[in-house]
Amino acid sequence: MKTDILLGLQWGDEGKGKIVDVLAPDYEVITRFQGGPNAGHSLEFKGKKFILHTIPSGVFRKDKLNIIGNGVVIDPVIFAEEIQSLKNEGIELNKENLLISTKAHLILPTHRLLDAASEAFKGGSKIGSTLKGIGPTYMDKTGRNGLRLGDIIRPGFMGKYKALTLKHKDLLNMYHYKGEQDDYEKKWFDGIEVIRSFDLVESEYRINRLLDDGRNILAEGAQGTLLDIDFGTYPYVTSSNTITAGALTGLGLAPSRIGHVKGIFKAYCTRVGSGPFPTELHNEKGEFLRQKGHEYGATTGRPRRCGWLDLPALRYAIMLNGVTELIMTKPDVLSGLESFMICTHYQIDGKNTNQLPYSLEDNIKPVYKSFKGWSQDISGIRMYRDLPEELKAYKNFIEKETGIPITIISVGPDREAVVMIEK
Repeated sequence: MKTDILLGLQWGDEGKGKIVDVLAPDYEVITRFQGGPNAGHSLEFKGKKFILHTIPSGVFRKDKLNIIGNGVVIDPVIFAEEIQSLKNEGIELNKENLLISTKAHLILPTHRLLDAASEAFKGGSKIGSTLKGIGPTYMDKTGRNGLRLGDIIRPGFMGKYKALTLKHKDLLNMYHYKGEQDDYEKKWFDGIEVIRSFDLVESEYRINRLLDDGRNILAEGAQGTLLDIDFGTYPYVTSSNTITAGALTGLGLAPSRIGHVKGIFKAYCTRVGSGPFPTELHNEKGEFLRQKGHEYGATTGRPRRCGWLDLPALRYAIMLNGVTELIMTKPDVLSGLESFMICTHYQIDGKNTNQLPYSLEDNIKPVYKSFKGWSQDISGIRMYRDLPEELKAYKNFIEKETGIPITIISVGPDREAVVMIEK
């Protein structure tokens, strides 16, 4: 068997949580391969909204095994709160349905302080961090200083914790940053006990054995391709590899183990925080998209910047990830617009290009194609034939330009609000 991958093709917030939940019945195992509590995967059903930060989005489907891979970074406080929140809704997670990699790294309370200190130090050039300690944790990982989940069940854990905390305090003194962590530290150790109640496993062995046994696995990514540490809009990116390659290193998979790559994109673009955004709208249409699409960060609550769909960026993401099928979300937000745009290519120094330049902060002029809008509410539509012809034309244009079929169109936040398109 091979592992299918589902990931975002923009700057995150594409609707990955909902689509994982929609696809989960076709899989036996759901895994998360990178990122941490900076992710906010939203799901909605039966009139309730759920937001997951660390736990895979397959937990709402019975009899699914969920695995947090080695590429994920975990804050025990947020993890414990997530477990309790799900329990309050009658969803019990235990050793049978949730496994955690021993090689996943821990976010310490002082990582959060370092994150805040670093952002404050940058002043006007800050990157827009979620301040969850993600960057400093990955820095310790690559610097070979980090604490891993496996350390909490081995002798010497407290010694390692104290040594790393002292190092962090020295760094905080260099920033001249004062911050309190006592209350959070107590919650952190309480969270460690919650983690200890689950099975910590060598997940790379477990996942490969599951594939050998013929089990269907779906790997769930966080953030989006344009936030990848190597190929995103650096330095305004996250601290992990958000692309297909990140699933290989974040789960311990060989390239030959990869099956379908499902890429999710919004019918328009959004971005949270700082960084270049060529098609951003600073007008009433941008505000229309923000308000109608409820474009506020699931993790931070910050308003998202909104703009038109960017085809050069989408093609770039498709190339990097080896996308085999596309999933469009939120075209229902476009309902009510007389017309809308799509960026077909860029103009740089008077020349047209389909490629992303080294820096999207260069003098880029998006070149647009206009599409006729539609007025009807499409959130109740479930059959492709019933969609407005204008939306079908938009979908067909994207398929022609990218060479990749769109197999699902999400028309609302609820898990039932999907249009499945036969391949």
